[in-house]
Amino acid sequence: MEPPLSQLLYCTNDGGKVLRPNMVYLDLAEKLVAQIKSGEIPPGSRLPTHRAFAEQNGVALATATRAYKTLKQRSFIVGERGRGMFVRNPELPLTLGIEQFEDAPPVDLVFNMPADPGDGDVLRSGLRWLARRGDLNSVLRYQPHGGVLSERRTIAAYLSNRVGKIDAENLFITSGAQHGLSIVALGLLKRGDIVATDQLTYPGFRAVVGLRDLSLHSVAEREGSMNPESLLRLCKTKSVRAVYLTPTVHNPLGSVMDEKTRREIVAVARHFDLLIIEDGAYDFLETDPPPSFLQLAPERSVYIGGVSKVLATGLRLGYIVVPPDLAGAVTMAIRATTWNTPAVITALVTHWIEDGSILEFENRRREAGARGQRLCQEYLNGYDICSHQYASFTWVRLPKRKRADPIVAMLADRGVAVSSAEPYAVPPGTDNALRLAFGGISEEGLRLSLKSICKVVDMA
Repeated sequence: MEPPLSQLLYCTNDGGKVLRPNMVYLDLAEKLVAQIKSGEIPPGSRLPTHRAFAEQNGVALATATRAYKTLKQRSFIVGERGRGMFVRNPELPLTLGIEQFEDAPPVDLVFNMPADPGDGDVLRSGLRWLARRGDLNSVLRYQPHGGVLSERRTIAAYLSNRVGKIDAENLFITSGAQHGLSIVALGLLKRGDIVATDQLTYPGFRAVVGLRDLSLHSVAEREGSMNPESLLRLCKTKSVRAVYLTPTVHNPLGSVMDEKTRREIVAVARHFDLLIIEDGAYDFLETDPPPSFLQLAPERSVYIGGVSKVLATGLRLGYIVVPPDLAGAVTMAIRATTWNTPAVITALVTHWIEDGSILEFENRRREAGARGQRLCQEYLNGYDICSHQYASFTWVRLPKRKRADPIVAMLADRGVAVSSAEPYAVPPGTDNALRLAFGGISEEGLRLSLKSICKVVDMA
């Protein structure tokens, strides 16, 4: 934190006040802030090198370096390795943003934003490829509602290794997995339909359920996954229409449902004619997954996934796979919500699938998740932790005498944002826990955050 202005001024012989000589960097920083806020230097602008900036302002190189460091700490600029300093968009909140700052206090462990220092270079290379390819104007036109068939085939082939063989004509490209969930609610379910789900489930689906006026009912778990016997009891007492699951790397628990449990749920679904909604947002993290519901019950399973957790949250591309008899309803829902798929992003993603880059991204995310999990085990040893070995999130159950809400508030005061169980809990279920998401957080940043978490939990 910078010292107050009164400590930076000193008096001259004529009674005036000026900045102390070693504080000139603050004056330079404030001038740049004013230019950025006024729009004189727009977001994305490359700033002069440290040396050039020093020469332009007649100051020492060390002074220019301190000015830039101050601006970076205050989140007005970002540095890209090998390319220089750039103006950051001040309208983009850090909690949804483009970079985590190691030397700034706020750390966001709520949003899971996978990132790697080399990601920007991959995007830059991909954009150069796109600019060189023939018929570039094609991505500027309306696309088929469900996506170009050749690109759908590419995505279907990519998914086949983990969810089984897919007919590309039953796969539709969406504007992210969340859009896929909205399509299910809008096109495949009716207002008032009852949907069974885990006691802890993805908040994004809860949001969709609320907007569509669906009825969400929680089902008790068994070893971190839905208990088929509890689902059976619910179906005997309620007219359940569908069941929503994240069977492979559950969010937020990180569990993987075993094949026996999957087959038992399929049996219940077939008996009561349930639609199975399988969310595969994180299933790429599991290197040896059991058969998907899409394989076990293709006639009634809807599979939804996306690439934002593999590539980047800003590259929102998803897909939904449905039985043939539901294809028409999905097409109409896409038309009603976005009309067509994001052509530029689709072209980039399918290119990365074809050249193998996406597999490299998957490996990076698994390796980063494993490093984060090791740190969690090191610092949270003794706590009740639920996680997947490669996931970039951890579920920490608190002792009964500790309450999550005050802990979340105290951590926020210390510059660490975490989530309680409330956004994930489906009434009447509940859990006294914290969810820590560390995708894109530096190792040092995570270490400091975990130290703060342990200290606050011990104090609470």
